[in-house]
Amino acid sequence: MPTSFDTFFHPFPAPAAAPPPDRFTFPFHYTPHPLALQAVACLQDHLRNQTEWQHDFGHNNEVEVGAKGKMFGVLVVENEAGELGFLAAYSGKLANSNHLPGFVPPVYDVLLAEGFYKKGEKEVNAVNAQLEALEQAPELALAKENLARTQAQAKDEIAKEKADIKAAKQDRKRQREAARATMSPEQVTALEEQLARESVGRHFGMKDLVKAWDKRIETATRELAVLTDEITRLKTLRKTMSNDLQHRIFAEYRFLDANGEVRDLTDIFKDTIFKTPPAGAGECAAPKLLQFAYLHSYKPVAMAEFWWGQSPRSEIRKHGHYYPACRGKCEPILSHMLVGLEVDPNPMLENPAAGKELPIVFQDDHLLVVNKPHEFLSVPGRNIEDSVWLRIKQQFPEATGPLIVHRLDMSTSGLLLLTKTKETHKLLQHQFFKRSVKKRYVALLEGEVAGDEGIIDLPLRGDIEDRPRQIVCHEHGKTSRTHWKVVGRENGRTRVHLWPVTGRTHQLRVHCAHPHGLNTPIIGDDLYGQPADRLHLHAEWISFIHPHTKEEVSFEVKATF
Repeated sequence: MPTSFDTFFHPFPAPAAAPPPDRFTFPFHYTPHPLALQAVACLQDHLRNQTEWQHDFGHNNEVEVGAKGKMFGVLVVENEAGELGFLAAYSGKLANSNHLPGFVPPVYDVLLAEGFYKKGEKEVNAVNAQLEALEQAPELALAKENLARTQAQAKDEIAKEKADIKAAKQDRKRQREAARATMSPEQVTALEEQLARESVGRHFGMKDLVKAWDKRIETATRELAVLTDEITRLKTLRKTMSNDLQHRIFAEYRFLDANGEVRDLTDIFKDTIFKTPPAGAGECAAPKLLQFAYLHSYKPVAMAEFWWGQSPRSEIRKHGHYYPACRGKCEPILSHMLVGLEVDPNPMLENPAAGKELPIVFQDDHLLVVNKPHEFLSVPGRNIEDSVWLRIKQQFPEATGPLIVHRLDMSTSGLLLLTKTKETHKLLQHQFFKRSVKKRYVALLEGEVAGDEGIIDLPLRGDIEDRPRQIVCHEHGKTSRTHWKVVGRENGRTRVHLWPVTGRTHQLRVHCAHPHGLNTPIIGDDLYGQPADRLHLHAEWISFIHPHTKEEVSFEVKATF
């Protein structure tokens, strides 16, 4: 029997899939609990079969990207009677509504017709209408044209007068020279006085001409300013009104924690790098779910969020895949809302390299090549110091070089090149800069890739609202290019070789997962695909010119997957 979506609290239609967990889900890195999976199955069944509202999720187009998909969330809760059920929510609006049957409402609804936002929006729109009328008025165009014409005429006439003055000066010079050869001293003196009067006259005439045109330009400028000053005043008024309206909205978004303490968006974000809340803060599914639970005395048990439908244009979101809460907009809010709950520990604070060996593939007096295990940092992180850099520094304390020449993602295994001396580091760094170092990766993809080989060229930049994720951005992204070739197909999966031409963060992972890349995530990619036992990406081959022997050397270590 399908779950009823007539109320906000949805009892499970079958016995609970598992006992409740001891602690609540850590929302930024998790594996969905069986109860959350059961709730998601109920919600997805509802999305497939409901007929009360319409929204095109773009299911029928797997390659093209748009904005049709949506992030959904479930929160498994226990009511006051001790019964388990779940709440459901979607991020932002859906079907152009904040209120759909069975989904919890927003923390604050800016779409309320009687709310201050709608009234303020009308006032801002009225100012916009005045601005549009002024900016399109014929008088403004005529005033601009008159000023431009007056300035051009002034420039032309003053330039012509300067040329005439220069020519007259040359003519006076010729008269003086001729007079000295043919006239008496008395006649020369008289001519000099006459020519001096002419020079003074032209000088004052030029001043009068400039003053006259300055006056005309000033008049035209003043006539234009009468119109533009009003436009500037209205733009300033609009900005002030919009800012005031936005701050009032921030103040209306008030979030509870498990202890009943309340903080609004402005207070929550004041100590973050954003200082002010980013657009859409508080509209994601997780804050909506927790807020509704606290307001109605439901005990949060577990949660999960998943993407439903077509991928957005820049981010990588796969239909039906689970995703953690975003860092930029949700982390500050949820950090407050989870106070008072016993939450799973942050796995990112645990050292994933503990107990792992760091095999050395090659070494001499100048450099080393190591086979970095997966889930092993290349350099110390914010919370974890154990890394390739630290291990090598401890093993070779006499090394003078910066050691690290390039890096591998923590989750990527494979060959990593290090240096023992500053000179070697400089020479190898130059090779990387010239892109003469050759590298080949192998990856196992969760799906069948169309085609056998090609080049992926998708510009990347960091997602400032959800680090460390990268997004495709054709406007501000940096060029990133990858050659690829299929080397095997097995059980619905594809094994590929990847040759990165550039070295952007998460380049291979994004290029594999994005719809305009291979459209097939790497197995175990918990950022752009689905978690597994590990990320199936391995740097298996590297080739470069040894800085001291000047010979080309290469190393290869096959992947274990």
